[in-house]
Amino acid sequence: MATEVDFVNRDPNGINNHIQVNFEDTIAEPEGAHSIDCVWRASYSCFNCWKNFYYKLCTLLCGIPMAMCWGCEFAAIALQHVWCLTPCMRSWVVNIGICQKFYGSLVQCCIGPCCETCGLFFSNIVVKNTS
Repeated sequence: MATEVDFVNRDPNGINNHIQVNFEDTIAEPEGAHSIDCVWRASYSCFNCWKNFYYKLCTLLCGIPMAMCWGCEFAAIALQHVWCLTPCMRSWVVNIGICQKFYGSLVQCCIGPCCETCGLFFSNIVVKNTS
């Protein structure tokens, strides 16, 4: 049941492709507005250093407790679906199937012939062009 953790590809399903947090994704200088190369290089290094430091610090402090909370949340969701919602939905489908048969028969026996007669009646109407 336990699978080995992939330390290289940590988002194999592409769940967080929308999160763009690299320097090139957040800071960009258009043509005609370039800073001095040493400022750009230092900004790049500073951005990456602080982003990595702060992210690692936050995950160190919050990652395991948040993983525990999300694990409990998804366990509760699984419990709810397995033991409550899916059986309830199955019961609904079984019960509504009987109602569907009952009302289908009622429509076919009582309303169907009337609609069929009206259809035949109106199908014999001919509209002539008077112009």
